[in-house]
Amino acid sequence: MSRIGKQPVLLPEKVTVKVKGPHVSVEGPKGRLEKQINNHGRINVEEGRVVVMPGGSDKSSRAFYGLTRALLNNMVIGVSQGFTKTLKIVGVGYKAQLQDKNIVLNLGYSHPIEYGIPEGITVEVPDLNTVVVSGIDKERVGQCAAEIRKFRKPEPYKGKGVMYADEHVRRKAGKAAVK
Repeated sequence: MSRIGKQPVLLPEKVTVKVKGPHVSVEGPKGRLEKQINNHGRINVEEGRVVVMPGGSDKSSRAFYGLTRALLNNMVIGVSQGFTKTLKIVGVGYKAQLQDKNIVLNLGYSHPIEYGIPEGITVEVPDLNTVVVSGIDKERVGQCAAEIRKFRKPEPYKGKGVMYADEHVRRKAGKAAVK
């Protein structure tokens, strides 16, 4: 049995959960999320909490009901608090600017890179070397941050590139000069 799946999901005030078969809808102060969750577990909505039980005794339902609980928990946190990912841009001349619904990145290429911000995602650029991606859907926030990071991953010799704020880049020693 899953240790994660056994724990109930606590519902903050002003958050409601509706379940109709595999379709789950969570509504809160920041917005509304809907998701099709495969029925690997039974979802019971009680007063102030949601409990997920395994759907059967077969191997797949025992394996996936912890995932069902984690997805529900992420939806509840998203509509009540939201998620953010912070990216740092390191390098001489590397910078980011916000223009309408696009973010323009200068990352050492011969041309600037324009990235269209997806629907439901908010991108802020507090300074030229910081990008903050936020939204209510954890999966979409992480995907957007990963796509921005993919334009210039941090390299191990000088540490230049786009990296997460909490990421540590292992540095390598360069070629030793022979005398």
